[in-house]
Amino acid sequence: MSGIVFYATENRDAVVEFYRERLEMETWLEQPDCTILRHENLLVGFCDRDRTDDCGIVTVVYPDRAGVDEAHDRLGDAAEEEPHENETYDIYQFFAADPDGRTVECQAFLDDVELP
Repeated sequence: MSGIVFYATENRDAVVEFYRERLEMETWLEQPDCTILRHENLLVGFCDRDRTDDCGIVTVVYPDRAGVDEAHDRLGDAAEEEPHENETYDIYQFFAADPDGRTVECQAFLDDVELP
C-alpha cells in the first residue's frame, strides 16, 4: 500500500522548482495539471488550482544529521531556524517555508528508527 498527499497551488512552477532544486526531490509523475514529486517513500503532488492549500506540513526525513544540515544549507533563506534537537520526539530538525508559505520540516530520527 502507498499514498500521495496533494496540495492545490496557484504557483506550481515555482513550488515544484523549490522542491526539486532545494530539497532534491525528483519528478515521479507528470500529469496535465499536477506534478507528483518523490523523496524516498514520500510522494507529494502539486496541482494547478485557483486557490492555494498552505496548511499542513511536508516533512522530509533524512537518514542522519548530515542530511538535515545539507538540506538547511540548500534551503538558505527559506529556512526559518537552525537545525536543532527536539527531545520530545527524539529528532534533529528545522522548519522552512516553500514559495506558497507552506511549512516544510527537515528531520532525522536520533534513535535507530527503520524507515519504510
